[in-house]
Amino acid sequence: MENYCKEFKIQKNDIGNAGTVASLTKRELKRRGLTKDFVKTVTIGIYEAEINVVIHSYGGTCVVSIDDEFVNVTFKDNGPGIECIDSALTPGFSTASHYAIENGFGAGMGLPNIKSVSDEMELTSSKEGTTLHMKFNISGDSYES
Repeated sequence: MENYCKEFKIQKNDIGNAGTVASLTKRELKRRGLTKDFVKTVTIGIYEAEINVVIHSYGGTCVVSIDDEFVNVTFKDNGPGIECIDSALTPGFSTASHYAIENGFGAGMGLPNIKSVSDEMELTSSKEGTTLHMKFNISGDSYES
């Protein structure tokens, strides 16, 4: 099947559009005939990361690339960065704003969930911004029979 590569812009505090990247990627994965479980796994990872960009950063981008072997997803945001990545990876740890919490986000499970669903996860951060890369391996079992 042909390769898929899309770039998306994500705006700060745009909770109304949060989930768009996850939804469009889900549609593409289903079109490719991937299993419900595989689609759900990828969608969870993307949604969690997308929400993190919306509620914790000044905005950013996401690039989703799909080929026959992998789904690669890279989120890059513009500051303020993650002060302590080890703490951020601890279930329940949150630095969410009052606004995010009022809107039902900020439980501190985003990064732990991403780590648990992705086959590979790389996270780097500074005051200029954060880059999160997730990789999901597509195998023969990933396709509907």
